[in-house]
Amino acid sequence: MDRARTIETTGTVDDRRQLHLDSPLSLAGPARVRVIVVFEDDDDFPENEWLEAAASNPLFDFLKHSTEDIYTA
Repeated sequence: MDRARTIETTGTVDDRRQLHLDSPLSLAGPARVRVIVVFEDDDDFPENEWLEAAASNPLFDFLKHSTEDIYTA
């Protein structure tokens, strides 16, 4: 590829492991493309669990000190 462009879109991988895009690409075809698939790992904790763990971790207790409050006038 001489000059690469990037288009971000979403899609679904079906039970036959085929990718189906949610919307058509704004790309004149036929053309070969490079595909990078980013997906959520099932072993990851949901974001709210990470936030709850960080909020209750004593390692971050220093943030409760009044000198760390940069948002109150």
